[in-house]
Amino acid sequence: MSTVTTLRAERVTAAGNLPAIVGESPVWHASEGALYWVDIPRKKILRLHPGSGERAAWEMPERVACLAFGQSGGLLAGMESGLFSVTLAAPGTFEAPGAAQVRRLAAPLFALPNMRFNDGRCDRQGRFWAGTMLQDMAVGQPVGALFRFDAAGRLSAPVVDELIVQNGLAWSPDGRTMYLSDSHPSRRIIWTFDYDTHTGEARARRVFADLHQYVGRPDGAAMDVDGGYWICANDAGRVLRFTPEGKLDRQIELPAVKPAMCAFGGAGLDTLFITTIRPDAGATEHDGHLFAVRPGVNGCVEAGYAGAL
Repeated sequence: MSTVTTLRAERVTAAGNLPAIVGESPVWHASEGALYWVDIPRKKILRLHPGSGERAAWEMPERVACLAFGQSGGLLAGMESGLFSVTLAAPGTFEAPGAAQVRRLAAPLFALPNMRFNDGRCDRQGRFWAGTMLQDMAVGQPVGALFRFDAAGRLSAPVVDELIVQNGLAWSPDGRTMYLSDSHPSRRIIWTFDYDTHTGEARARRVFADLHQYVGRPDGAAMDVDGGYWICANDAGRVLRFTPEGKLDRQIELPAVKPAMCAFGGAGLDTLFITTIRPDAGATEHDGHLFAVRPGVNGCVEAGYAGAL
């Protein structure tokens, strides 16, 4: 019988800090030594310097779901009506967030009203990938799609369509395998694709893991230097690590039931930060807060967006 190592994550944000409603898209900014993430319904970008505990917040004009920093500076964000270049002004607090200037770079043709971007991150070459979803997840309509935004500022046609709740984007350390999940309760699937690092094309889609055989719904993900794929098991209070062969070998337990996305950060990328969602009913003191754990392996350096912002 195979053994799964279990770790526990500790809460980072203090009891006095307001929790997020939907904490998502953690991104480590190495030169600042800071973690950025978002609170989607509150339209906020948040920042934490773990060393000092200093927090900051900015308010966006739309719901913001995913972030990537530009290799030459700037910030790229996926929101309700498209992909935007974001300039953050003087920071504010969670209760009184600072302002930001935004400029729309591209917008897909949404299949229905009331849609937005969801999970997004860059491949190893600096192309930004993000998917769309219907904001009313309970409807369960497969109208979402996955898009590629290249360094020339061109938004692709849908690369993968008929998604309900797109999630789980990550690339293997060599960039030649792409991971994608659908976290809707009726799907709970993680797929892999063969990835052409030169053209940005994803081919040969296949099932990597079916979380009906494990726990939770596969939400946001991160990659370590050994090729381990860390996926948040939403509704199960865990983060699962799968080896490149698809074997579950480690898990992280949290006191928050809905981990949403994870990202490596800290010195040497040795810390896994985990954002969480606060449920509508039955929330505890932990739900919606940020967590961290040192899992014994380092994360991959995440490429920034290669295009101009």
